[in-house]
Amino acid sequence: MIRKKRIIRETRLPDDAERIMKVFSAAKGIMRASGNMNQWGEGYPSLEIVKADVERLGSFVIEDDGVVVAYFAFLPSPDPTYFNIYNGKWTNDTMSYHVIHRIASVPETHGVFRSIMDYCFTQERYIRIDTHRDNHIMRHNIVKYGFSYCGIIYLANGDERLAYDMIKAG
Repeated sequence: MIRKKRIIRETRLPDDAERIMKVFSAAKGIMRASGNMNQWGEGYPSLEIVKADVERLGSFVIEDDGVVVAYFAFLPSPDPTYFNIYNGKWTNDTMSYHVIHRIASVPETHGVFRSIMDYCFTQERYIRIDTHRDNHIMRHNIVKYGFSYCGIIYLANGDERLAYDMIKAG
């Protein structure tokens, strides 16, 4: 197997816009095929959300051999949806943290989750992440990497998410 040259870089708009939207579409297809019918409904994530991530300096893509194959947002705290957690608690309520949102990749690429986490933990020790209850692929990856389940959070629209966090030693 030939190892591809993988880089993580900040999103460049408008250059990356079309490819990012294709990545989102492919990721929705993966979700639906795995039984996750409710997460990321019509129009989400939108280019406007990507632009907002860019404005917050938290919009990233992964390129394999020069082709954008994945997207994620890596944003500093505070995240208002994490202010209240139910049926559990965060590992630490006083440390600053970053959140990871909107992880998406095309189906023909592999190791994206690990690449994202490895990169993000070089930037921040304390990371929080959440996902939809039906997103079994993401839930598996989150736990496999070493995140701890913390409880339930609710998005601004009232949708439930399972919340996790992890503090890297050092």
